[in-house]
Amino acid sequence: MAAASSSDSDGGRAESSEANSKWLDAHYDPMANIHTFSACLALADLHGDGEYKLVVGDLGPGGQQPRLKVFKGPTVLSESPLPALPAAAATFLMEQHEPRTPALALASGPCVYVYKNLRPYFKFSLPDLPPNPLEQDLWNQAKEMSLPSVPVFLEVSGQFDVEFRLAAACRNGNIYMLRRDSKRPKYCIELSAQPVGLVRVHKILVVGSNQDSLHGFTHKGKKLWTVPMPAAILTMNLLEQQSRGLQAVMAGLANGEVRIYHDKALLNVIRTPDAVTSLCFGRYGREDNTLIMTTRGGGLLIKILKRTAVFVEGGGEAGPPPAQAMKLNVPRKTRLYVDQTLREREAGTAMHRAFQADLYLLRLRAARAYVQALESSLSPVSATAREPLKLHAVVQGLGPTFKLTLHLQNVSAARPIVGLRVCFLYNEVLYALPRAFFKVPMLVPGLSYPLETFVESLSDKGISDIIKVLVLREGQSAPLLSAHINMPVSEGLAAA
Repeated sequence: MAAASSSDSDGGRAESSEANSKWLDAHYDPMANIHTFSACLALADLHGDGEYKLVVGDLGPGGQQPRLKVFKGPTVLSESPLPALPAAAATFLMEQHEPRTPALALASGPCVYVYKNLRPYFKFSLPDLPPNPLEQDLWNQAKEMSLPSVPVFLEVSGQFDVEFRLAAACRNGNIYMLRRDSKRPKYCIELSAQPVGLVRVHKILVVGSNQDSLHGFTHKGKKLWTVPMPAAILTMNLLEQQSRGLQAVMAGLANGEVRIYHDKALLNVIRTPDAVTSLCFGRYGREDNTLIMTTRGGGLLIKILKRTAVFVEGGGEAGPPPAQAMKLNVPRKTRLYVDQTLREREAGTAMHRAFQADLYLLRLRAARAYVQALESSLSPVSATAREPLKLHAVVQGLGPTFKLTLHLQNVSAARPIVGLRVCFLYNEVLYALPRAFFKVPMLVPGLSYPLETFVESLSDKGISDIIKVLVLREGQSAPLLSAHINMPVSEGLAAA
């Protein structure tokens, strides 16, 4: 297949210009008249000549006239009718001698047809046929595995004779896990919606639901992550780039996008002219990394992944920031640094104990100071639930006269507060106040009340002191809260 130029559309927010250049357009035929889904697509070297063909179990337009089609490049190599609608297609090796040409197994109606060299070879009818005596034991073991509902998606990993795991997504909205020796499901994943796809990526099961989201689960049923999709999921399949050891999930959406995810990280977005209904990735022709898509209208798209393309988490953005590649100017290790390192290595236990003792002492002193502040009402916020008050003060002016504004607020939800007094304690040699004691009006919840007064500095030596503000209630000697105001130096007197 000859590759043309890249045709990914404007990447939007999720992909950059580099992401648009990861794929090359090999072929697009909107009139290919292919109606199928991902399970009916398979890639295999059917003739042993090193050139892989595409096998399509075609449902036909409107589910009529189902056919088996084999593509070589963009052209149809062979086409044969099927007696019933295809359900799945897979290739496998029947013989060990060379050349090792695979056979094709196609599930159609109640039968499984096996093709060799594109010609009918075997036909297995599922019901009421006695199994081969050599397979009797295998059938008996498989018969003992039962599920509570009809499975619609299956994912199998491992080897039958050694150990295998089988994940079955069923029509009751649950996913059941079976192991080799278990007659009944060992684990169950309960989904909040019906599954529309099931793909195994390494040890993680990725499930697509009809709530437009992807979910990641472990084989024991633990939910790892959830990624919302911008549209309904129509099909899912696995993307495996063996040269780079990458496995990712492809999801075809109803809005014409094909999104590629590694876990919950978006790697790439491909936009197509029509909604994609089936996906297949692998070796096609003589290209190792080929993506084959069929659309809702029956079109066929073939894209080739560039050999230089690298998928980057975050929508295909251009790698790490440039600062990450800059070398840090790390200074050389001095003799003092080496000596300190040796000291810390030899006396590490004693240093840790000393640090812990100092830390405990610091916490104790902080707790004592906090208790003392609560007991003496030194906090600007009241600690009692009966009078929830907040106080802060602002000093304005250069001197010798300052304007002192107290902002008092009732922080209760609905109860007003009445009967409060404000008292100032100060050095009468340094300062003079017109009112050192006055009443506070009723405090409405939620409002901040500014209480203003003037402070006159009496000293001409540039001395300042602290003025204490106490908020009291009538009949109580202990203040509700207090504040210490550090008065500034009077610049007016200093200038005079």
